[in-house]
Amino acid sequence: MKGFKAATAAVSLMLAAASASAVDTEAPLRSAEQQSLYRKLLEEVRCMVCQNQNLADSDAPLAKDMRRELRRMVAEGASEGDVKQFLLDRYGDFALYRPRLAPNTLLLWIGPGVIVALALGALALVIRRRMKMPIPEED
Repeated sequence: MKGFKAATAAVSLMLAAASASAVDTEAPLRSAEQQSLYRKLLEEVRCMVCQNQNLADSDAPLAKDMRRELRRMVAEGASEGDVKQFLLDRYGDFALYRPRLAPNTLLLWIGPGVIVALALGALALVIRRRMKMPIPEED
C-alpha cells in the first residue's frame, strides 16, 4: 500500500509539472478584461502542430508563436471576433475547437443530431417489431 501511495504521488507530481511547463510565463495584460479574453482564446484555439491540444497546453514552437500573436492582438485592443477571424483567415476552420456555422462545417454541427435521430428511429423500429412477435408458450 505504501508503494502505491508513493507511485500515485509521483505520477501526480509529473502531471502537474507537465502542465505547468506549458503555462504562459508572460506578465498579465493591462486590464483584467484583456487577460480574461486572452486566456479564453488560449483554451479555444487548437494547436496546429499537436492538433489535439489547445494553445494553453501546447509546447510546440508554432503554439508559442500563436500565443505571442494572440497576446499582441489582444493587447492592441482586438476583439474576440477580430482575433477569431484572423485565425480563420490564416489557418482555416480547423484552428477553432468550436468552428463557426458555415456551409463547409454544417455536417459538424448537424451530424451528431442526425446520428442520434437515426439511432432512436432504428431502436423504435426494433421495439415495434419485437412487440408484434408472438410470445412463445412455456412448456
